[in-house]
Amino acid sequence: MNIKQESILTIRNLILDSVEYAKHGHMGMPLGSASMGYELFRNHMNHNPKNPNWFNRDRFILTSGHGSILQYVLLHLSGYDVTLDDLKTFRKNNSNTPGHPEVGETAGVEATTGPLGQGFSLTVGMAIAEAHLSARFNREGYDVIDHYTYTICGDGDLQEGVALEAAQIAGNLGLGKLIVLYDSNDVTSDGPIGVSSTIDTQQLFQAMNWQTLYVEDGNNPDEVGKAIEVAKSEPNKPTLIEVKNIIGFGSTFQGTSNIHSDPVGLEEAKIIKKNLGWDKEDFYVSNEVSDHFEEISDKGAKAETQWDKLMESYKVAHPELFNELEKMMNGKINVSEEVTADFQEEKLATRSASGEVLNRIYKELPILVGGSADLASSNKTEIKNYPYMELGQFEGPNIHFGVREFAMASIVTGITLHGGLKGYSGTFMVFSDYMRSALRLAALMGTPVIFIFTHDSLMLGQDGPTHQPIEHLASLRAMPNIVVYRGADANEVSVGWKLAMESKDRPFILSLGRHEVPVLNNISKEDAAKGAYVLSKDSETPELILIATGSEVETAFKVKDSLKQTGKFDSINLVSMPSWELFEEQEQSYKDAVLNPNVKNRVSIELGSTQGWKKYVGEGGLSIGINHFGKSAPAVDLLEDYRLTPEHIVDTISDYYSN
Repeated sequence: MNIKQESILTIRNLILDSVEYAKHGHMGMPLGSASMGYELFRNHMNHNPKNPNWFNRDRFILTSGHGSILQYVLLHLSGYDVTLDDLKTFRKNNSNTPGHPEVGETAGVEATTGPLGQGFSLTVGMAIAEAHLSARFNREGYDVIDHYTYTICGDGDLQEGVALEAAQIAGNLGLGKLIVLYDSNDVTSDGPIGVSSTIDTQQLFQAMNWQTLYVEDGNNPDEVGKAIEVAKSEPNKPTLIEVKNIIGFGSTFQGTSNIHSDPVGLEEAKIIKKNLGWDKEDFYVSNEVSDHFEEISDKGAKAETQWDKLMESYKVAHPELFNELEKMMNGKINVSEEVTADFQEEKLATRSASGEVLNRIYKELPILVGGSADLASSNKTEIKNYPYMELGQFEGPNIHFGVREFAMASIVTGITLHGGLKGYSGTFMVFSDYMRSALRLAALMGTPVIFIFTHDSLMLGQDGPTHQPIEHLASLRAMPNIVVYRGADANEVSVGWKLAMESKDRPFILSLGRHEVPVLNNISKEDAAKGAYVLSKDSETPELILIATGSEVETAFKVKDSLKQTGKFDSINLVSMPSWELFEEQEQSYKDAVLNPNVKNRVSIELGSTQGWKKYVGEGGLSIGINHFGKSAPAVDLLEDYRLTPEHIVDTISDYYSN
């Protein structure tokens, strides 16, 4: 038995032992892909286990996140901070080796994966980041950004639309440093792949401008290695390497869905070990295998040292580029007051204001990369006077995502995860439905992506109920660790952008309107950053508090004036509440100053679902909104029909508080 064979056998047995100890987990894919994983980590990836955050490392994402134990075993053997005890506590409470890979939980894990297909699109985002940074900063003799992005995916991953959306974008751009190892074992959870798909994956990817390679025997690491080297030699296309593996290799259930998940029990575990030719104690790793893998750390440390020396020379040869790149790698972001300078227009749609702020930011912080799902002119997401990325040309910050909202959201998350850049995306708010799983994953990872959603209310009008968001604000607010910021005007929008840019550990949603609204003078930007503030104050203890968000703040001003003219209320405070999440983070004394707990008469105004507003208006308060789908008609007619004009709202409030 040579050292390669012993290493692969060790990987398989650590996989088996870990799942059996946990009495939970997936061993089928990891047992089948062990040889492929070994070859990639040991002989091809450029990484330094002693410094998992080395900027020029190759990135690896396990798209097939259910096979996490394969990654944990490879990380352990490679010298990352994953111990044998961590393998023994796989999937246990507070373990360093959770059920699916989680970024920030385990050293060497680049992204949280598990929802099938999303790891693939995150990988595309990372490859875009590498291509963009290398195009901007590399100079002759100084390839300071030069690394590959790898993933292992499976049959199920490639059935997910998000993976195929991302694959089209990757092929269209020609991401030559993106290499996908496709664990082609012809089995999914419910049975053979043929019961749900007869697609020729090779032809499909070729049609999307990918190089495709084929390894007939995935248990032959040398053949896998040759394919990886061929993939690296193609600079103008991403590569899909289809590797024929056997799920659950060594088991009596191998090649079937019966070995997809769950432990196999003591007797079957013994059979697997016998079939593999293993007679060592549990979690055994020989000194020879340890030494064999130790070479990864030695090689990685040398590679990082060489890169450090290259950067020192680069600093002398190209000082301005070096300083800019260093700032980006450090990730320190401070938005200047010029970016949030007051708008002088009398009226401006918040989507238009967002586009202006985006371009202000890029002039001083050229770290943004993103675009829109075929709606850039409408979403105002284009960074002007800079090119779009295209085949083999990556220096521009703008991306044509096409009508691929889900992949777009995941890709910009991958761009941000890579480091050095901040990804952003734009589409209509109603299409956040397409993106929800990617939004959730970004929030779960604490990745500070910026999601721009325009056309955020019933005021969309004649496009009708398919495009009018109703429940969307409420549902997005329900998601943990994400901030929804719905600015009332251009100046509040600039505050939202500043907060989003400076965020380090959570994504931001900027909710924006299509129609023009007044630009508010002399707002407190400091208070607007707190999520809610008194915009128009009559008293410390007013008779009524009006609370509004976004474009409905204009409506609230009119309602306030009209209510006071009727004599129904002598004192009314108007509160702008762009962000529930930020408001909840404030000291109770501040929250009480904005929403005086002694004032029971409260009304919220928002052109969407009223769900959740009870928290702020109280049991005796009134929430004005819309809790049914809209219809196709001019916005002014809809407001009249649904009694949402200022005049109707005044009547509604007066009637409600008539007793």
